[in-house]
Amino acid sequence: MKYSLEALHNKRAFICDMDGVIYHGNRLLPGVPEFVDWLNRNGKEYLFLTNSSERAPRELAQKLKRLGLEISEDHFYTSALATASFLASQCPEGSVYVIGEPGLVNALYDVGFSMNDYNPDYVVFGETRSLSYEKIERAVELVLKGAKLIGTNPDVTAPGERGIIPACSALISPIELATGKKAYYIGKPNPLIMRHALKKLGCPHDEAAIIGDRMDTDIIAGIESELDTVLVLSGVTTLESLQDFPYRPMYILNGVGDIVKDEISIGK
Repeated sequence: MKYSLEALHNKRAFICDMDGVIYHGNRLLPGVPEFVDWLNRNGKEYLFLTNSSERAPRELAQKLKRLGLEISEDHFYTSALATASFLASQCPEGSVYVIGEPGLVNALYDVGFSMNDYNPDYVVFGETRSLSYEKIERAVELVLKGAKLIGTNPDVTAPGERGIIPACSALISPIELATGKKAYYIGKPNPLIMRHALKKLGCPHDEAAIIGDRMDTDIIAGIESELDTVLVLSGVTTLESLQDFPYRPMYILNGVGDIVKDEISIGK
């Protein structure tokens, strides 16, 4: 099945996921340089919006530079930044017990939060490779004492260089199960982070499109925020797994490199 991309090309702004769309781990995906060049040549506004909370925008820009792409840090927005913004609006100058990487910790520091492992207002959980039983045990204790449980994103899995890896929701589940408390997740598909992204772009929803590899975060986030939706098959979603969802994206592409084409064939 072939269809035209003219309407997509006419969009003013693009919100683009990163893991599974731009790269897998430390491997840049095919067609990405051509896509970024197309964005710049055509004067498009664009924002790389990631549910990952591990890295700050500066680190993401440096990572892409190592992979051969020169993109300034103002083109990046993360679930860590959205989480910090939300908590600052809820509990100014509050305190948190954090399980996560520096990108999350620094975002919380930057909005005035302090670290507290005794009686924090929140337990905040983001992706980390230094998760330990001791940290889970402490988080359970604090949540049972009254701290509110926050997850940076609801992703169960993420694409890695060697295949699928567990993500935030999978890693936080022992705390949810042990306390009986469900975390509140800030990242996609929460409309909060989508509003932040559109505000940062200075663009109304009807002039923007979202590009992602996940039906349960990227695509549903776009649908619920009234953006045109572009699913790429370079990450976790396959054509076969589309049947598992009661909604569909507006466009289905093999990867972001297809966006520079005038016409594409689904899955070809």
